[in-house]
Amino acid sequence: MNPLESLFNPKSISLIGAAHTEAKFGGIILKNLLRFKGKVYPVNPNYTHLMGLKAYPSVEELPESVDLSIIIRPALEVPEILKAHKDKAKCVIIISSGFAEIGEKDRQDEILHIARELNIRILGPNCIGIYNPYQRLDTLFLSYERLKRPKKGNIAVVSQSGAILSCLFGAIRKANIGLSRAIHYGNAVDIDESDIYEYLANNDETRVVISYIESVREGRKFIDRARLLSEKKPLLILKSGKSSRGQVAAYSHTGRLAGRYEVFHSILRQFHIKEVEDFDELMDAAKAISYQKPSPGQRVLILTNGGGSGVLAADECMRQKLEVTPLPEKSLKILKPLFPSFCVLNNPLDLTAHARDEDYLTALHELKEDYDGFVVISLTGVTGITERFIDLLKDFKISTPKPIVSHIAYDSISRKLTLLLEKIGIPVYPSPERAVRGLKALLNPSPC
Repeated sequence: MNPLESLFNPKSISLIGAAHTEAKFGGIILKNLLRFKGKVYPVNPNYTHLMGLKAYPSVEELPESVDLSIIIRPALEVPEILKAHKDKAKCVIIISSGFAEIGEKDRQDEILHIARELNIRILGPNCIGIYNPYQRLDTLFLSYERLKRPKKGNIAVVSQSGAILSCLFGAIRKANIGLSRAIHYGNAVDIDESDIYEYLANNDETRVVISYIESVREGRKFIDRARLLSEKKPLLILKSGKSSRGQVAAYSHTGRLAGRYEVFHSILRQFHIKEVEDFDELMDAAKAISYQKPSPGQRVLILTNGGGSGVLAADECMRQKLEVTPLPEKSLKILKPLFPSFCVLNNPLDLTAHARDEDYLTALHELKEDYDGFVVISLTGVTGITERFIDLLKDFKISTPKPIVSHIAYDSISRKLTLLLEKIGIPVYPSPERAVRGLKALLNPSPC
């Protein structure tokens, strides 16, 4: 069994620093833990009960050993609290800050030494911990009223920043996709991104992993585990600390040196580990992979009822090194008699504002063997596009394993069509360019 099972799927939890009110972080975490399926033991010497649970004065007086313990007490107290966990916990999340990130490296080294002596794994310090919707496990000191959680899904988030993790929560909800796990590992004195990759590689509830990284402590270990994970499921890495100022900020954040970005980037390329440029590309790619499976090839068909939108998509395909090849002659002979003369039978294939639902499907079925992926753009302000469009695209999707993404321009029925399309597994994006970037994550573009 992976040693991190006690972190992600504990049966029992103690909270050291539990509070009676949500005005304190210990109170917010305790309230969030009330949703947890297993046992919860609040620890606070000033109370006999907290939020309806029996409270304990110290770790030593817990009625049993626990799988996971959470510490949210001042940093100066943490070493002694950790020592009290002898034979009391398998894994500890240290949420408290005040360690290497402010120059207190000796204090951080001390808690690592204690943990090794006691055979306890540590997540943190200086972190907000984990969120596992499958176990209703939530150690974040962020209330549900202030930060809504994404629905249960197949994306795992591994973040060195709690702020980025919370931003990803909002982006994931907006993208109509869901989480399998979310982990903020902070200073990573013990458990780091590499350990988490190894765990997620064999986690059946996770289909794609997105990872925000500022620095890496052990380069060889990182590459080995990232390769292991990438061979089993998509891993998308967003690296910060690329500039000189960003590297200084990264050190102040977690007390770890960011290192030279050029070296990091080169190593990722060498081992074919996927890196994204920015936050938007991370989300566009994650959404596509969450909905559909990657496929070989790089030839893209752009199908639209708006010429300008098709041009934007074509431009983005060029930037992403995807191929937008003309329609084959054999297909042109078949399609020309079927469409009005003013349709642009090229790639992008512009059906114009006269397009009807069935026109899209006629073109897609005729061309599905000639391309590797499809961008379907629909400006639904025209009368020819109806809800029947969804059923027809569903039929096409069933007929081919090749990826298909969509852009639906904003108007009165766009939200309804978007929800229906995503219900049948076709991701919808707010612009032609972002639709192309999503498709890129599912294809094999030309090397840079």
